[in-house]
Amino acid sequence: MTKYLTGALASLAAVLLASTAIAQTELTVYSAIEADDLEKYAARFNEDHPDITINWVRDSTGIVTAKLLAEKNNPVADVVWGLAATSLLVLKAEGMLEPYEPAGLDRLDPKFRDTDTPPAWVGMDAWAAAICFNTVEAEKHGLTAPTSWKDLADPQYRGHIVMPHPASSGTGFLDVSSWLQLFGEEEGWAYMDALHENIKEYQHSGSKPCRHAGAGESVIGISFEFRASRTKADGAPIDIIVPSEGIGWDMEATAIIAGTANEEAAKTLVDWSVSDKAMELYNEGYALVAVPSISRPVEHLPEDFASMLIDNDFEWAANNRSAILDEWTKRYDGKSEAQ
Repeated sequence: MTKYLTGALASLAAVLLASTAIAQTELTVYSAIEADDLEKYAARFNEDHPDITINWVRDSTGIVTAKLLAEKNNPVADVVWGLAATSLLVLKAEGMLEPYEPAGLDRLDPKFRDTDTPPAWVGMDAWAAAICFNTVEAEKHGLTAPTSWKDLADPQYRGHIVMPHPASSGTGFLDVSSWLQLFGEEEGWAYMDALHENIKEYQHSGSKPCRHAGAGESVIGISFEFRASRTKADGAPIDIIVPSEGIGWDMEATAIIAGTANEEAAKTLVDWSVSDKAMELYNEGYALVAVPSISRPVEHLPEDFASMLIDNDFEWAANNRSAILDEWTKRYDGKSEAQ
């Protein structure tokens, strides 16, 4: 009996040791990925790497960026997975990113990676501005559909437009920075002055304006294409409008935070973030991903969506981010949503 008991205990010990061998390495991952997709992203990653647990810290782009900058001297995050490239360029300038060349880097479209070798960050997918237009509410108020950005300054839309706050939302910042590039700085600020007259509220999320419009709480929500296509797919009575002047865009990207104590696990996540499996995951919501051969059209978006993206100067946007936000806040913050 003792012999069998001893054998059983030995087997149990072996199981426990095996469990310890695949004990979880925990990564603190900061992200602005849509909240309803976090579980899916972690689950797909864990299919291949069950030994790494992701502890998400998720918020809007501007809030995540501010949090990372505030933690510069005492970093908490190990990895950033899904944050605007313009934000990562700001972090790179502060020396906060650990350069790393992930496996399969040569498959990426060159514009979806940092220009240094090894790169400080690598891209995942592009997200771009879009207008969510509630056709039912528009009919109630006798409003015609806009076709361009400049149409939104028409007085018929006064009090019917919500848009993201550029300091807290990456979508809001890409709107403002793209208007300044499209129209020039003087005309761009003049346009935003006129648009401000029609704004009901600046909201602290890139998704919320489209949800707001989809629910009939406003007629027009300036948002981004991922949330627009998903809101329409969920049955909201919206048309997705891509303004004729072209649309601002940014890319979600991934980077390792310098000084992480979990460098190997962090590299494993970054390797996976540019894999075919990851790109197929991103393409479930985003039409344009970093590996061009994997990009496929997304339901409810134009098939030529990529051709509508402006030639966005990410370096300019990153270098001027603070000045742009300071000026925007002085002019328009009075209509911001309470936090």
